[in-house]
Amino acid sequence: MKIGVPKEIKTHEYRVGLTPAAVRELVSRGHFVVVQQGAATAIGFADGAYRAAGAAIAPDAAAVFAEADLIVKVKEPQPGEIAMLRPGQVLFTYLHLAADREQTVGLMQSGSTCIAYETVTDARGTLPLLAPMSEVAGRMSVQVGAHCLEREQGGAGVLLGGVPGVPSGRVVVLGGGVAGTNAARMAVGISATVTVIDRSLARLRELEVHFGTQIHTLFSTTDAIEAAVVEADLVIGAVLVPGAAAPKLVTREMVRRMRPGSVVVDIAIDQGGCFETSRPTTHAQPTYVEEGVVHYCVTNMPGAVARTSTLALGNATLPFVLALAGKGWRAAVQADRHLLAGLNVHAGEITHAAVATALSLPCRDAQEGVAA
Repeated sequence: MKIGVPKEIKTHEYRVGLTPAAVRELVSRGHFVVVQQGAATAIGFADGAYRAAGAAIAPDAAAVFAEADLIVKVKEPQPGEIAMLRPGQVLFTYLHLAADREQTVGLMQSGSTCIAYETVTDARGTLPLLAPMSEVAGRMSVQVGAHCLEREQGGAGVLLGGVPGVPSGRVVVLGGGVAGTNAARMAVGISATVTVIDRSLARLRELEVHFGTQIHTLFSTTDAIEAAVVEADLVIGAVLVPGAAAPKLVTREMVRRMRPGSVVVDIAIDQGGCFETSRPTTHAQPTYVEEGVVHYCVTNMPGAVARTSTLALGNATLPFVLALAGKGWRAAVQADRHLLAGLNVHAGEITHAAVATALSLPCRDAQEGVAA
């Protein structure tokens, strides 16, 4: 199969779909890989490393899209990239369509087959291609939140770890999944006072077993969220409904009642965000102040640590890329129900129920779509 890797063009996005090591694996199995010139030089993977692994180097994205049957990316395609997709071509990347009607319609009109990293499942019921970036974003959330609390960044001037004689900062984590757990781990590591809120009692029990008395846990109710949020120095939104828009757990009124200079970090912003006051930002302008509270809502947080993120993501995606290339996409998804769960758009139709529901658009059963 012909596999293409374009350079990411989202603002300050330096990750890349395939590393030279992944290219070597694909080429050794007889596949052709074309990588856009300079696709990963910013993170230390020079064009020469891709050539040594067996890839061809294309001068621009247009050449990559024209040559490849399978496009492997990291972030959702931008309008110019959508325009280069064609019927029968396969796109494998993060999509987050539930909060992006324009992108969804564009992909439908392209006639391409779009498989989203974030809805691929595994036998344990988890999301193996979302997990690496959730780990990165969770760990980063405390790092950036602590920075935003500094006075020169607009924050209240709070040191999350405190010092002897001064109480530590209060961190509230909404969601106890992969991102939330990693956020809690980082916050505990700097001696903050940490509360994790989740709607699953089973998950809260697991967190208490893991962290012991280092964290507090609360069952998710409006009352519990409100009481915790208004007292927090840093609130991290780490909720996830696979494929669907994130629920708005924190109202504008709750944000208004937070102390001026407090910080919210919305990891769920890719799916629309879980704060009513959230709106997407970029690494170029990562924050804004709303209701006196500093908001960090960057839609590609892991892009800030692009080399680590690329390596982590590549470890997870390579087996699926090998399957798609080796069997052909149709046979691959028919043979693997977990990969089938990643099919979001095919031949002009939405094939993921949660996406269709979020956007109030028709949905075709994925199995039927593949068989047609």
